[in-house]
Amino acid sequence: MTGYLIRRLLYGFAVLLGVNLLTFVLFFAVNTPDDMARLNIGGKRVTAEAVEAWKVQRGYDKPLFWNDAASGAEKVTDTIFWTKSVPLFTFDFGTSDAGRRIGAEIRTRMVPSLLLAVPTFILGVIVMVAWSLLVVMYRRTKLEMAAVGLSVFLMSVSGLFYIIAGQWLFGKVMQLVPVSGWQEGPGLAAFLALPVAIGVFSRLGGDTLLYRAMFLEEMNKDYVRCARAKGLTEGRIMSRHVLRNASLPIITSTVAVLPMLFMGSLIMESFFGIPGLGSYTIDAVNAQDFSIVRAMVFLGTVAYIAGLILTDVVYTWADPRIRLS
Repeated sequence: MTGYLIRRLLYGFAVLLGVNLLTFVLFFAVNTPDDMARLNIGGKRVTAEAVEAWKVQRGYDKPLFWNDAASGAEKVTDTIFWTKSVPLFTFDFGTSDAGRRIGAEIRTRMVPSLLLAVPTFILGVIVMVAWSLLVVMYRRTKLEMAAVGLSVFLMSVSGLFYIIAGQWLFGKVMQLVPVSGWQEGPGLAAFLALPVAIGVFSRLGGDTLLYRAMFLEEMNKDYVRCARAKGLTEGRIMSRHVLRNASLPIITSTVAVLPMLFMGSLIMESFFGIPGLGSYTIDAVNAQDFSIVRAMVFLGTVAYIAGLILTDVVYTWADPRIRLS
């Protein structure tokens, strides 16, 4: 187990390095330090001296990867890539192009993102598993046909529609919750209720079909027929046997949303005015702030790799037949 985790950590480090390099190359393939300076200073009508001063102040006056003017190791270390990207591996995110500490912003904005993402994630898994089990229990009935048809319909609708329709119906027409905004303290639940509900509902279509397929596969196996022969009720079979044996693919399918717990929901936070990491990333992309973009991409990669390793560890708990070596 220890050897396996060490190998996965080394693999994760290699992935982080590759993602970091790819993010750097893609960003500077589209933007130049001069473009970034003009955007932050105020457009094209700026002097060359102002552009150069902005670059020197923020460390963008150096070469990208190789500094011929330096000597020794500084040919590599005295570059934009080394000074901007390498410190990420010590979780030193530096400052944004606007001069604010990125680490402080992340710590502040992580709380709203977690308050939105954690309830959405937990309620989503509970609702999807319970609903899919109910659909499978009533297989080959009108309920299953209606559920499958509804799921296909929901999958065909864009997530933006749920957000806009939910804001219009529950915020404008019924006035049950605020349309958007954020408030600390007791009134926070009113601002979270609608985005959490939309986040759960928007996953209903795809997750229902996915979990239904997992449960149906287990229903056709010999141990289920044996349990029925022993006289166990359908509900007990589903909860004690089918659900337990289908837990491995369920765990795998939930890993993809784990980074959302830390990175926030880009679209949801932007539309509902939630000051989380998702909206922070969108604002950085619009402002072409490379320092924030590479920090958020780095954190997202770390979260996803951690989720994959955690999944492998949970596998051994969910299925004792699996042993990591």
